[in-house]
Amino acid sequence: DLVRSRGLGDVYKRQGLEWERLRRDQNPLALVFADIDFFKAYNDVYGHAAGDRCIAQIAKTLSASLLRPADFAARYGGEEFVIVLPDTDEAGALDVARRVLEAVDALEIAHSGSPEHGHITVSLGVAAVVPDAEGSTESLLDIADRALYVAKRSGRRQVRAASES
Repeated sequence: DLVRSRGLGDVYKRQGLEWERLRRDQNPLALVFADIDFFKAYNDVYGHAAGDRCIAQIAKTLSASLLRPADFAARYGGEEFVIVLPDTDEAGALDVARRVLEAVDALEIAHSGSPEHGHITVSLGVAAVVPDAEGSTESLLDIADRALYVAKRSGRRQVRAASES
């Protein structure tokens, strides 16, 4: 499953392959960086076993939110996930991120440790570029991470695009 079988190495490998293919074709590559809001508090309230089950549910929800075979989701680390979206511009990636946000909300996983919503929520950062020789997959990840930080700093449970940051 997504939680165990795909990790950071898979993300970099897949993203690197897509970067090179899309650079040749001059098509966009988008990345969505997702983070479970107040996850430390969730573990504190419900325990680590419940936290592991929560991460597994979120992972399944992310995968189910992807509609194309080329799209790829992986656990990045801890309570963070990354979604790689080849041939996708920022508008398309925003659609995917909003679908993920709504799907996670629909799970209604109780979270009494959340000061905001009472259930598990996610914050998401979106970035998209047309790959070139000067850029890198790491730079795209950094851009999406900055957009995620803006979403978290702006109140969590929201999607922010790099172009807004």
